[in-house]
Amino acid sequence: MKFEDSSQNLRGRLWIVQSCIFLLLALLGVRLYYLQLVRGQYYAEIAQNQRIRLLPIPAPRGGIFDREGHPMVDSRPIYNVILWREDLRDRKLISLVKPLSDALGIDSDILRDRFEQISSQPAFESILVKQDAEPGDIAWVEAHELEFPELRVEQQPQRRYPPNGLLAHVLGYVGEISPEQLKQSSYRDKGLKPSDVIGQSGLEQAYDDYLRGRDGYRKVVVDSRGRIQDEIETVPPQPGQDLVTTIDLDLQLAAEEQLRTSSTKRGVIVAMNPNNGEILALASAPTFDPNLFSRIGTVEGRAEYVAVLDDPQKPLINRAVQSRYPPGSTWKIPMAVAGLQQGAITIDHSTLLCGGGIQIGNKFTRCMGNHGMPDLKTAITKSCDGYFYRLGLKMGIDGIMSMVDEFDLNKRTGIDLPNEVLSMTPSRELKKRTQPENSEWKDIDTVYASFGQVYDVITPIALLRTIAGVSVGGKLYVPHLLKELKAVGEPGSTDYRSSRTFQPFDSSRPNPKSVPIPEDIHHIVVEGMWGVVNNGGTGAAIRMAGFDIAGKTGTAQVVGLGKDVGKNKDHSWFVSYAPAYKPEIALVALIENSGFGNQHAAPAVRRVYDVYYRKTRNEEPPGAVPVAKLTKPENETPKTQQDPQIARNQ
Repeated sequence: MKFEDSSQNLRGRLWIVQSCIFLLLALLGVRLYYLQLVRGQYYAEIAQNQRIRLLPIPAPRGGIFDREGHPMVDSRPIYNVILWREDLRDRKLISLVKPLSDALGIDSDILRDRFEQISSQPAFESILVKQDAEPGDIAWVEAHELEFPELRVEQQPQRRYPPNGLLAHVLGYVGEISPEQLKQSSYRDKGLKPSDVIGQSGLEQAYDDYLRGRDGYRKVVVDSRGRIQDEIETVPPQPGQDLVTTIDLDLQLAAEEQLRTSSTKRGVIVAMNPNNGEILALASAPTFDPNLFSRIGTVEGRAEYVAVLDDPQKPLINRAVQSRYPPGSTWKIPMAVAGLQQGAITIDHSTLLCGGGIQIGNKFTRCMGNHGMPDLKTAITKSCDGYFYRLGLKMGIDGIMSMVDEFDLNKRTGIDLPNEVLSMTPSRELKKRTQPENSEWKDIDTVYASFGQVYDVITPIALLRTIAGVSVGGKLYVPHLLKELKAVGEPGSTDYRSSRTFQPFDSSRPNPKSVPIPEDIHHIVVEGMWGVVNNGGTGAAIRMAGFDIAGKTGTAQVVGLGKDVGKNKDHSWFVSYAPAYKPEIALVALIENSGFGNQHAAPAVRRVYDVYYRKTRNEEPPGAVPVAKLTKPENETPKTQQDPQIARNQ
């Protein structure tokens, strides 16, 4: 008889053990099925990525040249210390701040800020730790590759700009894309990522898509410590397109020298070809050094940048396109054209009373002289304010607004530089907006609007476009700095980028815009401007015999009479073109808070003309040769006794 001991329930225990083993094997099988089949591709890619890495090869940025091919901006190779976040494993970024800042001489606050900004980005994005690393920094990274396997040294191009701030406002500068910019679709849609360098100002920003090349890469095999074992493939980068500007470097140097030696060292000089809108020189003072933005990752560089930001002279502002000023008597040129166009005066009957000024109600707005009964040509030459007060009243505010619209003075010029501001021009709506307590438009407001004060505040580039348009009979070209973007690559290949000349950013905008200026109207206005320099007018001191300059001085009030001293002194204007009857070049100059236009802006323009004359005529420019005994040039902008509302609107 077989004996079974059931007291210990061995059979039941064995079944339980077998069931557990079966369950564990089943779970293991399910897990293996999930890992190898369901998620096999995913984990294979992870393993492959740990073994194969793509090392980016930054594309060299296109160079920038002047119109004659002289290089103005290029790039030089530098070494950067890069941190690969994929190799951090379980280490926290914040734990690296102190050792890296101590070893590489980086400000800990700057490094901490950089790590905080990148923390919200994908883990595969690398971080720039130190730009332009020195040999000692490179040696330290290589000596500590076991302790810090996440660090790499990579060669990258760095932008190099002309010294002394030459052309800073035209060229602009580049910098790392900011977290705020990455949130904008206009940047995100281009595939930009943290640490990418983009144009942040000037031509660098306006043509960034063309100047920025296409990065290449090296596909390499690495070991568990991230050391390169083999190279599988190299895709070379495609350089950006070279940009040839319209700038004439000789004229630019002359313009910047005039601003640097001016009485206040603040102002604008712009030269343009009136026949096509090409900007030959654009100088704004004070200027800044764009190279400082390559040093902004250091304590010294950041301090330098803060000093520039806090400078009360605002050197980062491009005064040609981002500042607005009362135009003073330069406003009389479009007023003269519009007055004839609208029939307020005619060629045969253009005389109006000067009267030494005009009485409107209880306000007398004076002229700095008494010119009797001048005709239009004489009124321009002598800069008779009384004449234009009365012309403005004959045109009315609607006529002045029509003039503004005709010359696009209420629009941006469309220049290919970022952040151009809009001029402020006379209108009933403007008065309602700025003076709601006294919003009704009155005759005295029309008087103010007629001589470039109070309701007229325009950019130098807008004024230059207007005067240049008048010089060539009514063709207003869009001012521009791009002459050509050079082609890159082989025609027919997928990476070919064709050459490109200037095209207005606003494709709906006609270029040029045609303003109907009949020949007889054009002739009489040019005669008046010719007389300003060549027939005893307010700019007679800069006359060039045989190279007739047609121009208009302007002295624009900043504050009321009696307060115009020191920093509140009048702005000095001179706008012109030459030769008067076959224009080749147009120039505008504004010297801030310096005084009369004929004493400051006009001589500065004359010296730029001298350089142009030498280049184009291959001989020394003629001196000032008076054709008659000249009286002391008169101030062309009246000193009116202003009430508080006028001062507020300036």
